[in-house]
Amino acid sequence: MAITNLQQSSQQAEDALSQGMEALQQSLADTLVGSPGPSSSSGNVANYMGQMAMAMGKLGTLEGFIHQADNLRQQTLQQMHRVLTTRQSARAVLAINDYFSRLRALSCLWLARPRE
Repeated sequence: MAITNLQQSSQQAEDALSQGMEALQQSLADTLVGSPGPSSSSGNVANYMGQMAMAMGKLGTLEGFIHQADNLRQQTLQQMHRVLTTRQSARAVLAINDYFSRLRALSCLWLARPRE
C-alpha cells in the first residue's frame, strides 16, 4: 500500500514538473523565434538584447526545474528505502542494474546498426 501511494504521489509531482517544463520550453522557443536578431539600428539591438536577457532568465528557470526533478528522484528513493525491507531493496537494486545493462546493450546495438 505504501509503495502504491508513493508511486501515485511521485507520478503526480513528476507530471506537474513535466507540464511546467513543457510550458517553459515553449515559452523559451517563442522568445527565441520572435527575436529578429541584432541589426544596425540601436532600437533593434536593444530589443534583441532584451529578448536574449529574457531567454537567459528562462534558461535559469529551466535549470530550477531540473533541480526539482533531481530532488523528487532523491526523495522518492529515500522514501522507498524506508518502506522496503533489506531483501526487497537488494532485489530492486539488482532489477534496476539489469534494466540499465539491457538498456546500454540495446543502445550499443542501435548505434552499431548498419545505416542506409
